[in-house]
Amino acid sequence: MFTTRPEILGTFGAVTSTHWLASAAGMAVLEKGGNAFDAAVATGFVLQIVEPHLNGPAGEVPILIYNASEDRVRVICGQGTAPGAATIQAYRDQGLSLIPGTGLLAAVVPGAFDAWLTMLRDHGTMELADVLEPAIYYAETGHPMLARVSQSIETVSAMFREDWPTSAATWLPNGEVPKPGALFRNERLAATYKRLVREAQGPTRESRIQAARDQFYKGFVAEAIDRFCRTNEVMDVSGRRHRGLLSGQDMAGWKATYEDPLTYEYRNYTVCKTGPWGQGPVFLQQIALLKGFDLDSMDPNGPDFIHTVIECMKLAFADREAYYGDPDFVKVPVETLLSDAYNDERRKLVGDTASLELRPGRIPGFEAQADRAVPSVAGHAGSDSGAGAGEPTMAHLSEQRGERRGDTCHIDVIDRWGNMVSATPSGGWLQSSPIIPELGFALTSRAQMFWLEEGLPSSLAPGKRPRTTLTPSMALRDGKPYLAFGTPGGDQQDQWQPIFFLRHVHYGLNLQETIDQPLFHTDHFPGSFYPRASRPGSLSVEANLPASTIEELLRRGHNVEVMPEWSIGRLCAASREQGIIKAAATPRLMQAYAIGR
Repeated sequence: MFTTRPEILGTFGAVTSTHWLASAAGMAVLEKGGNAFDAAVATGFVLQIVEPHLNGPAGEVPILIYNASEDRVRVICGQGTAPGAATIQAYRDQGLSLIPGTGLLAAVVPGAFDAWLTMLRDHGTMELADVLEPAIYYAETGHPMLARVSQSIETVSAMFREDWPTSAATWLPNGEVPKPGALFRNERLAATYKRLVREAQGPTRESRIQAARDQFYKGFVAEAIDRFCRTNEVMDVSGRRHRGLLSGQDMAGWKATYEDPLTYEYRNYTVCKTGPWGQGPVFLQQIALLKGFDLDSMDPNGPDFIHTVIECMKLAFADREAYYGDPDFVKVPVETLLSDAYNDERRKLVGDTASLELRPGRIPGFEAQADRAVPSVAGHAGSDSGAGAGEPTMAHLSEQRGERRGDTCHIDVIDRWGNMVSATPSGGWLQSSPIIPELGFALTSRAQMFWLEEGLPSSLAPGKRPRTTLTPSMALRDGKPYLAFGTPGGDQQDQWQPIFFLRHVHYGLNLQETIDQPLFHTDHFPGSFYPRASRPGSLSVEANLPASTIEELLRRGHNVEVMPEWSIGRLCAASREQGIIKAAATPRLMQAYAIGR
């Protein structure tokens, strides 16, 4: 089968990510003797520099790790929490029914920095200075600007000039939008990271990493964030100016945490995902539904496969809206949602035609919660997101509908010792909020994922994690760690990933062959980002699907939107079995790259 790129094969190690420079930086760390955890940290920090429209230093990252010496998969939760002052009433008092998707009101505690440093401290082998060196180099001496970054800056340049002058000072050098391919520097951010390296003092490697972490969350970084939020009224997508609620106290009281993954057995695979503070379990719900269908007999690009998968997605994502939230605050009936009995009943709802309804399941003891969820989410079917609002995922598609969104990144790393990392960094992108001038980066806007209605599992509360869309994946095969994979894509992340997984498992396609297959997704359910829009019955497909497939999907009642070829999804994947390491990356958007030997 023809593929756009070779599937990378080797025995030493592999790095795959959504930008070739980041993958190269991670591979360089492996070549220097670092392990997968060292390499993933270096890759993650370079992505902040070269894909600033997709993630930033004040963003967040969930990470799945397999440490070969411990022989276990764990989750590092790098999702920060809502500020202590962030109550529903505080937003309602300002006349808001949704949390704005830009500006300071959407900021939560930055989680990525501590997640990366926690992994480096506990599982890595290298010093912070070593893994930060590539990011500092590209920020200080420059890197070629991606066309997508230039386009993203262009879409918000007027807002920068008029309302966010600190962002204009960084992203509009000499008052102009940087041209694609031009050398671009963020020397202020380089200085911030160099200072953190200087402050990383202590008698041991671990204490030095902790010292840098303390400077970020309790020292000069936290002080600058606190001061900026208190003293600046910033224009946001609501059309009004607001101060931020995030404080230095919020930052000082937070740290990244370890958790066990949620898992589901599918054939001889064990799929590992984050808990219901993210959307990760929706992947598991989909395969729990789909295991009752004869997918082996279906064409992976045929109407039966696509219809069946999409209808199961609709059911799983309806449950996400009704039941998912931070389990530190709400009870989430995960065992029921993944049980055979529940999914046997839900599977009966998959008919021969497309459903146009949002149909969460009804779980004993949770009926009132499901009843509240549907009218709440149905009441926000807007379409105008405003400049810089939402998540910038698949902006090249959403802009065709007059929307302006952004993206996320993804990283998979496997080393010669069998360690594995799957991470999906996002947030703090250049469109999200103004740059803090002393630091050279912007705050995240992840709080926009909370609801401002009481009684929903993802309703806003101080100290609560927003129900993030960020969702890396791992899979064991025959009980042994096998596959790390993921994609940017907001609500589409746990649509494209199950499609990838099912095609790989059922049809014997290698990693690159699987990634190169035409993709599809739905916006049937409410979006996770401002303005929380939905398009019931929608089905976006790439044009390189067979025409007969598209015609049959239309006949079955799907509201099919045909997108350009090679335009949906940004999957990366790496695997290891019997000492052979494999890696692949999507050709879509011409940025992602897999490197290995």
